[in-house]
Amino acid sequence: MMELKTPAEIAKMRTTGIFIAELLEELTTMAEPGMNLMELEYRARTMIEDRGAVSCYWDYAPSFGSGPFRNVTCLSVNDACLHGLPHDYVFADGDLLTVDIAVSIDGWVADAARSVSVGTAREEDTRLIECTRVALDAAIDEMRPGNKLGTVSSVIGETAKRYGYPVNTQFGGHGLGRTMHEDPHVPNTGKARKGMLLRTGTTLALEPWFCATTDQITFDPDGWTLRSADGSRAAHSEHTVAITEDGPLVLTAPA
Repeated sequence: MMELKTPAEIAKMRTTGIFIAELLEELTTMAEPGMNLMELEYRARTMIEDRGAVSCYWDYAPSFGSGPFRNVTCLSVNDACLHGLPHDYVFADGDLLTVDIAVSIDGWVADAARSVSVGTAREEDTRLIECTRVALDAAIDEMRPGNKLGTVSSVIGETAKRYGYPVNTQFGGHGLGRTMHEDPHVPNTGKARKGMLLRTGTTLALEPWFCATTDQITFDPDGWTLRSADGSRAAHSEHTVAITEDGPLVLTAPA
């Protein structure tokens, strides 16, 4: 069952979301050629501790992972598309990085992700990132009372199709609030005007992610990192969004 949030609860999630935005801005700005990936993880740990927040990732042990996750960020590089396990890796010029973070403050969760080029951007990476952001904006615009969840999913899939990227349906967006993952699952493709009715108080993490030339994924030996099956690069954009009487409110937007 999906729990609808009150305006006061949405305001608390917004507080968490503003902090998530600060984290993403700090980490994506820090990333540069020659830097070790773990420096981003350690900086995030410090910021989370200083804020009095709680990482939703630390000790997370879902059925698809290998044991508890012992980091506060997911850092996915190049062909890694989701759940990138932070590790000893030095950025090269032109790497494609996705930073994904979820934390809780005073018991309320927000979740967001951003993909950026490290150093000199490749044209094809810029286009892939753009597609995820355009798809996310389109999905956010459909987060209105009376719409159907399938419409939110469909505009994501339509955007990917327009750009020429395939869509994986194993992983997508999700409800959230008191915990990181709540009902419903939000696939990145669907049928317009079908599915669950969207109501005021619905809070969803919307997360378009696409691999450049495949919809198939593989697991790394680390048991967490998911990669494109053909080695093509991946990008990911995510916001936590609430449906209010006035329409969509992006809870993880900067203040």
